[in-house]
Amino acid sequence: MQNLQLLQNKVCVIVGASSLRGIGYATAELFSRHGAKIVALDIAMDDAVAKRIADEIETKTGMPADVLGVRTDIQSPESCEAAIQAAVEHFGTIDCMVNSAAIVNGKGLLSISADEFDRMIDINLKGAFNICQSVIKVFVEKRSGTIVNLASSAAQRGGGLVGGPHYAASKGGVISLTRTIAREFGPQGIRANIICPAMIETAMLDVLEEGQLDSIIAAIPLGKAGKPVDAANACLFLASDMSAFVTGATIDVNGGTHIH
Repeated sequence: MQNLQLLQNKVCVIVGASSLRGIGYATAELFSRHGAKIVALDIAMDDAVAKRIADEIETKTGMPADVLGVRTDIQSPESCEAAIQAAVEHFGTIDCMVNSAAIVNGKGLLSISADEFDRMIDINLKGAFNICQSVIKVFVEKRSGTIVNLASSAAQRGGGLVGGPHYAASKGGVISLTRTIAREFGPQGIRANIICPAMIETAMLDVLEEGQLDSIIAAIPLGKAGKPVDAANACLFLASDMSAFVTGATIDVNGGTHIH
């Protein structure tokens, strides 16, 4: 029996995809399994990184991977516009966008400098605004498209296990931004949703000491940390027609770390 491919021939932009340990790469691999063409955007992207992503996808899936890599600084509206234009020129259109690009810092409020706060907001929130603004222009023309923005449980609970107040504030802004997009552009066939992950085994957990990580995991109701593919699975649901009547929603992928 042929496997069901939920994104057959869809063009999917994945923002923050250069690390093979990250949610962005896991999403690119999963979407490829489901027939998608991938546009991988990252400030660390170049031809070598794009080839590494494609090679890894082909190794893991046993399927050919159609990957376009574009170096993108999401802090720059001009860079976002150029990246989206490159994607449209290469594939002809864009059907969905998943934004997982972010930085994290765990400093307390009184230790955060003005420059550190500005950088956090510029990348996590302004960057989300910039790339959403660029891709929505494409979606408005075709009157369809889906956006999935990754926020964080830190935005819901008031600070995170690895993220400080500036991180939580930036991700709280992403939640509000995405909901506003859903409300404003729903009448034009555009859906926008949020995923709030926590305790996913990415480089963000590297700042935790082994004993600290073990004690945190012990307190998670499901008794384990999540894998990047766990967040990617939620992205797949929201990017596909399985969620055709879902917009402005927030899906928690946290093992029960924050139940509300």
